[in-house]
Amino acid sequence: MALWGGRFKEDVAAATQEFGASLPVDKHLYKQDIAGSKAHARMLAKQHIISQGDCDAIVGCLTDIEGEIDAGSFSFHIEDEDIHMAIEGELTRRIGEAGKRLHTGRSRNDQVATDTRLAAKALAHDLMQANLHMREALIGAARDNEGVVLPGMTHLQHAQPVLLSHHLLAYYWMFERDFHRLTAAFEAADASPLGAAALAGTTYPIDRVAASYEMGFARVICNSLDAVSDRDFILDLHFACSTMAMHLSRLAEEIVLWSSSEFGYITLSDAYSTGSSIMPQKKNPDFAELIRGKTGRVYGNLLQLLVTCKGLPLAYNKDLQEDKGGMLDSARTLSQSLAVMAGMISTCTFNADVMRAACEVGHLAATDVADYLAKKGMPFREAHEIVGHLVLVCEERGCRLDDLPLAVFQEASPLFGPDIVSSLDIDAIVGARTTMGGTSPSAVREQMRLVRATLVADEAYLEGISSLVPMGEGV
Repeated sequence: MALWGGRFKEDVAAATQEFGASLPVDKHLYKQDIAGSKAHARMLAKQHIISQGDCDAIVGCLTDIEGEIDAGSFSFHIEDEDIHMAIEGELTRRIGEAGKRLHTGRSRNDQVATDTRLAAKALAHDLMQANLHMREALIGAARDNEGVVLPGMTHLQHAQPVLLSHHLLAYYWMFERDFHRLTAAFEAADASPLGAAALAGTTYPIDRVAASYEMGFARVICNSLDAVSDRDFILDLHFACSTMAMHLSRLAEEIVLWSSSEFGYITLSDAYSTGSSIMPQKKNPDFAELIRGKTGRVYGNLLQLLVTCKGLPLAYNKDLQEDKGGMLDSARTLSQSLAVMAGMISTCTFNADVMRAACEVGHLAATDVADYLAKKGMPFREAHEIVGHLVLVCEERGCRLDDLPLAVFQEASPLFGPDIVSSLDIDAIVGARTTMGGTSPSAVREQMRLVRATLVADEAYLEGISSLVPMGEGV
């Protein structure tokens, strides 16, 4: 008979027992469950609700159980239903009456909410660490490829030349924003529901604040109904994961394109490529494709929880048992994807000559030629039309803008002079973009300074919250 079976005459059917069990998923939260139970036991003893002897027996036995789970020698049974019952049941078998007193003043409802919040904090923390490593890889690639120029694109068409370091740092800023979404998810989870009991609080003189601080929570949830039913903090983590997965997918798409024969901008390391079972010559960007493909499952986990929560009345409902699997899956997927992407970026070869040669295709100087006329007093829209005509001339002649004789430029507009040649030089075009956030070498150097400053600040934040997730390993 289950620990809650006093009101029942018979056990649940075998089929429903397996259907209702969450143990296969929430056993991964054993460290969080044990940490919460230890804090609860110590608080009960401090408040003289249980004896100090019972508290010592509970804490000591929980430590033993944790060690056995760590070592893989603890036996889980599906009839235990969930991690909470598995641990409490074993605790009671080992220390008897003292184990039965652990659940005084709490319910599985606030217990599971506590475990889930502790897990969400740990997962957000670990993802922040992986995010920092990803950003370090982008900084390293940008630094090592200083001065390399490639065609910047819009609509996947050649547009204007940019520095490769500038292009890579665009992704850095995406992941920097992702870091702060993770901090928001961490802080949303950083509130203790323990002591809310089933939904209405408890009649025992517990100290919720003391227990919350011992578990590393920053605050206590003020409403007991909200404490046991809220899963917004998981949605926050899902959204942070989904946005970061989207950024990874965009970068993965560029890796797939850039490593193709048509582009040839990069050569992937053998360690981050695979071959074909039938075509000996193939070197496939499989891992970039997998990162791109895994984005769908991360999005799906977000939608699953949104749909689960959309119609739930207060307070706790069994539907919320479905809250943890997607959270663990998305965090694990993102952690692996970040590590693989960082490895790909750090080990690939950027083919500078190929990128430079590509800048000779697509008339990348066209905007600067129009700016040349505008700076001499011609309205930009008129300058745009004239340069568009010159590009058409190039297309008809099968040449580039810098192949046109000066006479052709002057035929299009008398404002063109011999100095138009400098507006056609790729390096000069890149170097002229000196405004903040531009692609010139000087602007990118300033951007690198800002990038390093944000990395240092985020590393300091992560170090500051590390003490608040002492049971983070093992989620």
